Amino acid sequence: MNSSDSIKKGIDHIGVAVVYFCHDGNGKVLMAQRSENARDEHHRWDIGGGAVEFRQNLEEALKKEIKEEYCAEVLDYQFLGHREIFREHGGQDTHWITLDFKVLIDPANVAIGEPHKFTNIGWFTKETMPESMHSQLPHFLKKYQDHLPF
Repeated sequence: MNSSDSIKKGIDHIGVAVVYFCHDGNGKVLMAQRSENARDEHHRWDIGGGAVEFRQNLEEALKKEIKEEYCAEVLDYQFLGHREIFREHGGQDTHWITLDFKVLIDPANVAIGEPHKFTNIGWFTKETMPESMHSQLPHFLKKYQDHLPF
């Protein structure tokens, strides 16, 4: 099988991803601004997420993705729930199941771990969240509003 024949997550089969709301325990959430090289939603701010790989358990996926994106260790986490996401990407319909988490991390250890995907990171309160956010983030915030630390 060559690369053009590869099966694509979310397109050829339902993709499964972890999505994480990283917070500092004091009412601030960590977000990253997506670069031109990100898969989609360029220049928009997002909380973070990544696909679960075959034979990888959820805790491993969560810790690996946060370490890769934010260079941070997970201090504590709570499973919030799941969402089923149908959207279009690159002219193709996609279908993802996201497993959503609230994750405590130490702000002192945060850095951009994937500079090819992100141009900036920042800590935000509910009142200071950027207007230009990922299209799925408002759905996440609404669904879990009673469980988020702000």
